[in-house]
Amino acid sequence: MQKLILAQAAALLIEVWAGAAVAQTPAFDPRDWKGSQAGAPTQVLTLGSPHLSEGLKVDGAMMSALLDKLAAFHPDIVTAENVSGEQCDLLRRYGATYPGSYDAWCVSPDVAQKAIGMDGPAAAGEIDKMLATWPANPSPAARRRLAALFLAAGERPSARVQWLRLAPAERHTGDGITEDTLKLVERVGAKPNETYEIAATLAARLGLERVYLVDDHTSDGAVPDEGQPYADAIGAAWKVSPSKAVAREQQMEARLQTPKDVLKLYRFVNEPQTLNENIKADFGAALREPSPARYGRQYVADWEVRNLRMVANVVAAFASHPGARVLNVVGVSHKAYYDAYLGMMHDVTLVDSEAVMK
Repeated sequence: MQKLILAQAAALLIEVWAGAAVAQTPAFDPRDWKGSQAGAPTQVLTLGSPHLSEGLKVDGAMMSALLDKLAAFHPDIVTAENVSGEQCDLLRRYGATYPGSYDAWCVSPDVAQKAIGMDGPAAAGEIDKMLATWPANPSPAARRRLAALFLAAGERPSARVQWLRLAPAERHTGDGITEDTLKLVERVGAKPNETYEIAATLAARLGLERVYLVDDHTSDGAVPDEGQPYADAIGAAWKVSPSKAVAREQQMEARLQTPKDVLKLYRFVNEPQTLNENIKADFGAALREPSPARYGRQYVADWEVRNLRMVANVVAAFASHPGARVLNVVGVSHKAYYDAYLGMMHDVTLVDSEAVMK
């Protein structure tokens, strides 16, 4: 009897301790330090974007109204949802750890590296050297050379920035650009993509030299490949209460005809109500997914790992530029997570995307 009482008491203590641990209030909140920094805060605007490559019928002219609104914010730093050349090199070298990730998220820089005679790390090092002493008005040959280096380093959006900053008559082969790499930097046959139509185009328009690539797929190693049972469980969760906002977004995408239509679409997908409805139907539903393996919770954890690492990459992009204005161009499902995590940073003031696009 005594042993039973002791066992029950121990179980109660464990239960109380576990409850207390879950309910513990953190001793520190980074947001408490906001406003204590020397100088102006870093201003961060995150633009959630539909993935334009998924069948949206848009071109550069149709993006003009949106670009005008973003240009008025005048960012000093632009980031985009692409995997950097450095991480792509890691994903390729560690293919057993991240099976399929390189092929899914990266484009081979082999042609560009052969053209300039450098591998990725060497090209990246040369880029750093060039930009460290970059003049206010570099020669066209220097821009072509830098574009070639960006291609070899696996940083195509930044190569595009350099290309757009050249006068049209200077966009030709030479200085490391060959006939093959000319097609890459000219985006011959490429689908519309927000990284190029928004991030790279705006960076060039504002006189910036590059786009920082901040996507992260080392998060692909956080959750093992569970195969079809995992896919079936997540698919079932999504069917519980689908987002009505997604249906409206699809209707708007199908009717895009003018720059005003594009701006209206971006306003809609970045609205807090739209973001919350989509998160509830996706990640909220996944948290409640009842499979014994808790596949839904694994899915959400993987998503959190990816967004946390992406946000860390964003912070790294502006870390040496306190007080900068930062524009993040990212898939709309990341938008609310970016704002939530970046809002925790000591030295970040979030910029209201609705106000910018008003």
